[in-house]
Amino acid sequence: MANLGYIQLARRCNQKCVFCSNPDNGRILTLEQAKSHVDDFVARDYHGIILTGGEPTLFVELEELVRYANSKNMPPRMISNGQKTSRFEFLKSLKDAGLTHLHLSIHSYKHEVQDYLTQTPGSLKKQIRSLENAGKLGLTVDINCVINRYNANHLHKNVQWLVKEFPFIQHFVWNNMDPSMNADVDLDDVLHDMKDFEISLYKAMRFLDLNYRTFRAERIPLCYMAEYAHCSTETRKLVKNEERAIHFLDQKEFRREVVFEHYKGEACKVCKLNPVCAGLFKGDKYYKVKELSPVFIDPNVVRKDVLGDRFEDYIKKQKQK
Repeated sequence: MANLGYIQLARRCNQKCVFCSNPDNGRILTLEQAKSHVDDFVARDYHGIILTGGEPTLFVELEELVRYANSKNMPPRMISNGQKTSRFEFLKSLKDAGLTHLHLSIHSYKHEVQDYLTQTPGSLKKQIRSLENAGKLGLTVDINCVINRYNANHLHKNVQWLVKEFPFIQHFVWNNMDPSMNADVDLDDVLHDMKDFEISLYKAMRFLDLNYRTFRAERIPLCYMAEYAHCSTETRKLVKNEERAIHFLDQKEFRREVVFEHYKGEACKVCKLNPVCAGLFKGDKYYKVKELSPVFIDPNVVRKDVLGDRFEDYIKKQKQK
């Protein structure tokens, strides 16, 4: 198992994304509070932490926290919008403190789309500088992308552009939009149907596969993952019996996630992949259950792809039950 813990350092942001799932509430941790969250994940025997927000670069004591996490053998990653990391010296200071892994949130290769989605003119220009800086510093960079109405038809073009311009990027993550935590999200503006991204997502996954990149997708049912069902975040956690925990900066405070299942419709009852599929996130509230369809693939094919060498051990345990 490789459990990762999330720490929201600051619920402040220097962007105002139109689909934000963790909106600005003005709260920010003290350094001692942040260290105590690190200690909590050490006690839980987690394998690493992800620093997030809001925007974690607005946490003033970020360098010191990175050093502290490393001193506890809890290597930190950071999810950022890439605005402050466009300053080379700032990003270098984080690397010098021990940060080696950066997740950049880039939702479109089109400047006008990225700028609109983030409500920040010049957002993509700064992210490009952040990628250039990360390349010079030798940081590991993952790309996070929230699927929405404005980018659903060009997810494949996003990854093609990024791989061409920044070949050091090896991993990509797509998140189906989660508007549940922000009442101000204009769903009529940004919410998509799943059919809107189906073809483009497949092209993106296929391109990355053929170019030896890895990828994950979250909140996407397996009937939209084709032969890449083993790359679903929830499926991997279900199969590997992993968990995830998050220290929030809102009324949720702390949440430990051990059950990765969403809504299941009638089609799911006859779907062979039902045992390894999380289902449809917020089914019939945000996404349409009628868009689900059964898949007739042996779930052990997916389990084998996820578990690799450990698959035989899984089969032995199942026979012993």
